[in-house]
Amino acid sequence: MHYPWWSVPALTAPLLIAIVAVLHVLVSHYAVGGGLFLAVEIGRAYRAGDEALLRYLRSHAWFFVLLTVVFGAITGVGIWWTIGLASPLATEVLIHTFLFGWAIEYVFFVIEIAAAFALSYGWGRLPPRVHQTVGWLYAIAAWISLVLITAITGFMLNPGRWATTGGFWTAVFNPQFVPQVLARTGGALLLASLYVYLHAAVKAPPELRTLLGARSARPALLGALLVLSGGALWYLFLPASARAALEAASTLNLLMLLIFALTAVVFIMLYLGPYRNPGWVTTGFAILFFVLGVTAFTAGEFIREAVRKPYVIYNVVLSNGIYPPEVPRLRAVGFLEGGTWTRAYVAARWPALLDRAGRIAPARLRDLPAAERVEVGRVLFQYHCNACHAVAGYSGMRALTRGWSRPMLRDLVEHPERVRFFMPPWAGTPEEAEALADYLAAVAPPPPPGMRYDGAGGGP
Repeated sequence: MHYPWWSVPALTAPLLIAIVAVLHVLVSHYAVGGGLFLAVEIGRAYRAGDEALLRYLRSHAWFFVLLTVVFGAITGVGIWWTIGLASPLATEVLIHTFLFGWAIEYVFFVIEIAAAFALSYGWGRLPPRVHQTVGWLYAIAAWISLVLITAITGFMLNPGRWATTGGFWTAVFNPQFVPQVLARTGGALLLASLYVYLHAAVKAPPELRTLLGARSARPALLGALLVLSGGALWYLFLPASARAALEAASTLNLLMLLIFALTAVVFIMLYLGPYRNPGWVTTGFAILFFVLGVTAFTAGEFIREAVRKPYVIYNVVLSNGIYPPEVPRLRAVGFLEGGTWTRAYVAARWPALLDRAGRIAPARLRDLPAAERVEVGRVLFQYHCNACHAVAGYSGMRALTRGWSRPMLRDLVEHPERVRFFMPPWAGTPEEAEALADYLAAVAPPPPPGMRYDGAGGGP
């Protein structure tokens, strides 16, 4: 049984997920690294009796809480909202597999929230030792949350032995677990320093700006090294289809190069700048640093999502929301018959397609008028293809099939994996494939002027 699909015109649901997820990731990693920064620096300031540093850290803590707790919580809920609508079957699998893990993560998330507010409101109210303890409690809870969520994202890319053996801990310690924990811990350290530089360049007096620049350089350099090493291990432990998708897409190759190049550039700038010359932390330098880091991080998230195709969860759920073992059955009984929602819609709209037993008879699709077959094709597109393609817009079929002939569209529908190996296989009958090809032919525009070579394109 396939779920109904959520249509996001022009953008597509996966791109909307990516936008919300990137916004969340850029803040949630700062929540981890920034918590460590505050815990370390608050301890140093109390031990040294540095009132100026304590005043600055108090202002930074308010900025930190507003960004990570308020905005981070909103975007975190946004991720749940979008994945639940866009990939309900994959979300169901993740909940069933990681229910215990998510329960643990929620416990630590509550600890994070309580500790973050206690840290912010504790200035001048809590004894220094208690205040420091609260800071460390937040930092540890935030990192454990990162580890647990990373186990889930790593599982989606490569479940490893779980697909055959099952088990919660097998799912947690998947082949991508260690590489992604390394890379995300490094990203948290690096991003936190970039946020610190940006905030300090605007809010801190010059002497504190120099001090914070020097102190934040070491964790940032360590973070850059962890990102590079974790990224290399991530590539080594990619499943075969993901590595092939990465190698076949020139855009993804460029983004991979961009990530490593930008991370290396940031590493060099950190070494020559804040590490060797802390006075370089000016507003312009901090903004440039921040933009480079955010660009590299965003590119990494895009690649992580893109290489999973044709799956949402590798070897478990296809990108169009079907279990791979279901494909042969749907090819036999029909895609429309195989889904509760599609079957109900067809029964209400085209009762003539039902046989005496109340099942959809795919052969009767041939008897529908042409306009009605196109409408059936639209329904098939919505359920079978809408997960990755809009009609027009991001990955839009109008642009992708411009100028294609009807036979080409028919071959594309019945054997999409032969056209692009990272597309999921067709999961319907030949008659349904004809209806979907009719719909694609109806929406596909002709080739642009000057691109026809059959004598109808102009010329002398």
